Amino acid sequence: MAASPAPVPQKMGWLIRIELLDVTPKVWRRLLIPSTLRLPQLHRVFQAALGWTNSHLHEFVIAGKRYAIYDPEWATELKQKNERLVVLERALGHEARCFDYVYDFGDDWHHVVMIEDHYARLDPRAPLQCVAGENACPPEDVGGSHGYQEFLEVLADPEHEEHERYVTWSGGSFDPARFDLDAINAALAKIKL
Repeated sequence: MAASPAPVPQKMGWLIRIELLDVTPKVWRRLLIPSTLRLPQLHRVFQAALGWTNSHLHEFVIAGKRYAIYDPEWATELKQKNERLVVLERALGHEARCFDYVYDFGDDWHHVVMIEDHYARLDPRAPLQCVAGENACPPEDVGGSHGYQEFLEVLADPEHEEHERYVTWSGGSFDPARFDLDAINAALAKIKL
């Protein structure tokens, strides 16, 4: 009689929700992640889950401290710490419930990240997972929340003088309600931990 394969041990992690502020329709994702991610890995997770293209600088604000890619010219002035070796659970602490993530200092996309469960079970075969969400992230370089609102209004009005230009600029089509869970999880699966 053949022996049964040994069960795969369950790992624990966090269930988090990241929400992009100041946009309508609301853009959010619910993610299962290891709490031991380093901040650069978490940045890649957020980029993949939200559909950003990693074309701009970013910053985490955790427990009153600012973390970013280290730039000696700006680190002191901006009071930023080097994110490279920072582990999320150590920076946040186990009982904290939220922190901020800012992407693209020109468009200033501000996200709030809430820890919904500190004891979530992770699938060892797919330790990064998106389990829910809504709506598409705005296109890169659209001009922040005000520019995005204008962009959506122009796209919705075929008679608007800028309509064709915006359609062309956005690649021919943009659906603000688009949310593809399978595509997001395929992107997350490519992230090396």
